[in-house]
Amino acid sequence: MADDLFLAIDVGTGSVRAALVDGRGRVLTIAAREHEQIVPQFGWSEQRPADWWDGVAAAIRDVLDREDGARDRISAVAACGQMHGTVLIDANGALARQTAPLWNDKRTVAHVEAFERAHAAETYLADSANPATPAWPGFKLQWLRDTDPDAWARTAAVLMPKDWINLKLTGEIAMDRTDGGASFLMDPATRDWSGRMIGLLGLDRAKLAPLRDPVEILGQVTAAAARETGLRAGTPVMVGGGDYPVALLGSGVCRPGIGSEVMGTSAIVTAIAQAPLLDPAVCNVGTVEGNWGAFMLLESGGDAMRWARRAFHGRQASYEEIVAKAAEAPAGAERLFFMPYLAGERLGAHRNARAQFFGIGAAHGLSHLHRAVLEGVAFAVKRHIDILDRISGAPVERVIASGGGAKTALWMKIKASVYGIPILVPSEPECGIVGCAAIAATATGRFARVEEAADAFVSYSEEILPDPAWAETYRTMQAVFEKLYRHSQSLYDDLDRLPS
Repeated sequence: MADDLFLAIDVGTGSVRAALVDGRGRVLTIAAREHEQIVPQFGWSEQRPADWWDGVAAAIRDVLDREDGARDRISAVAACGQMHGTVLIDANGALARQTAPLWNDKRTVAHVEAFERAHAAETYLADSANPATPAWPGFKLQWLRDTDPDAWARTAAVLMPKDWINLKLTGEIAMDRTDGGASFLMDPATRDWSGRMIGLLGLDRAKLAPLRDPVEILGQVTAAAARETGLRAGTPVMVGGGDYPVALLGSGVCRPGIGSEVMGTSAIVTAIAQAPLLDPAVCNVGTVEGNWGAFMLLESGGDAMRWARRAFHGRQASYEEIVAKAAEAPAGAERLFFMPYLAGERLGAHRNARAQFFGIGAAHGLSHLHRAVLEGVAFAVKRHIDILDRISGAPVERVIASGGGAKTALWMKIKASVYGIPILVPSEPECGIVGCAAIAATATGRFARVEEAADAFVSYSEEILPDPAWAETYRTMQAVFEKLYRHSQSLYDDLDRLPS
């Protein structure tokens, strides 16, 4: 029984979790500890890294208590975590600043706008792999440098959330190349820090932690960490990765031709490519196996259903009732369109986009409106898939779906028919936990490559195929959706000029 378990740690926005995973990739038990998101003022979002560590230590103790002999059976520890949360530590490894701005923090908007005024995207994309956006740690570091100079002066290293946990476990400082690649500061060609981007942002390279690969062994659990967590001192700890790329691995999305759709509040569609896809509308993240995940984000994915529930039903109807109502309408909702841009677009010229219904006639009713919402989200995601296909030249052949949207059968059938390709749903929804286990299993020699670990650990509970009749209806509607998308921009601008 010795060394037959892996410990996976996930540092999320709402909670930290620890899980025990067996040698076949099965999740045996998970424990969680919630922590608060601090909002000092509108648009800001931060957390205390000390809370993450307290929660991790407690969650680890919890899972160790649930499984007989777990402490001595864990062969390795691997962590993933929310990306972009920017942690400053001093020369002693202590926090130089007690809070860290998170991925959803917007305090850097002025720095981003100043950068965009000074630099056209085509002049820096090859050095950053990404267009400018407030999420990137590069801009957070500018804000911290300018606004909290005392903490910046004390800073010896910049870490991401899972790196802070790794430091507490091992005493070692590093950042992996998945978090680094989504920092706006890593050169995608060398996979090391970009001197050019650091210079453009006026930052200090000496403060950036060394970049390492996720599957490397970072260090071992220290005696102090063992006392706090209950782990065995000397247990190997992996470098690990960002929660998003690790979850891609744990859902089997680790080769070109395979795409991912994560449908939560937003909808993120990702295509695996051998190199980043350089386009002002596309973001890129390094993947665990060494490829790149080119992704586009629709701000209102599941949020469109949440809006419909509030707007049409005052939150009194269940989501199941809304979907059942949508199922009463035919595919295409009798030529009714919904543009799902309730919160605009994250990047590009449509940041000020708005949602709209188009084509409403006297025969349309609530069922058509609800179906149009589901279909409109699918059309918008298909737009993104087409953009990624066009840039990469290697079309996505199938999509792996996860998140809350993967649980709605009608929506899944609509999406498969709109996309025109099969959709697979992982049997184990805890894709980040499985990805951590795949990293640990590879680093400890059970597999030669993480792709092999993913093949062994990931299975699928269902495959949703396109409905041929629906697909033909949606194919012709997609062209009209594209026209609506392009021609509405001047109206959005006119809308912004109207008095509020």
